[in-house]
Amino acid sequence: MTTGKREKIGRWVETWKRAGSALQKVKQQELHSYDYSKNWALVDSKLQCACDHRQPRLNTGLVEKQRLFMKLKGK
Repeated sequence: MTTGKREKIGRWVETWKRAGSALQKVKQQELHSYDYSKNWALVDSKLQCACDHRQPRLNTGLVEKQRLFMKLKGK
């Protein structure tokens, strides 16, 4: 990889780091300023949809996590 290409990629990465931070701030501000009282029907329908399509969990994932830890430990 050429030095110019490396620098270009580095600038691209830095640009997206800054953009990501700025976008996160916008997202947080939008969530904080959202007027739920004007949108109860929409919020309620989204919550209802989540309840209607939920899938019960048969375990907590602890057994699977322990299996993976043991697999990693064996390496």
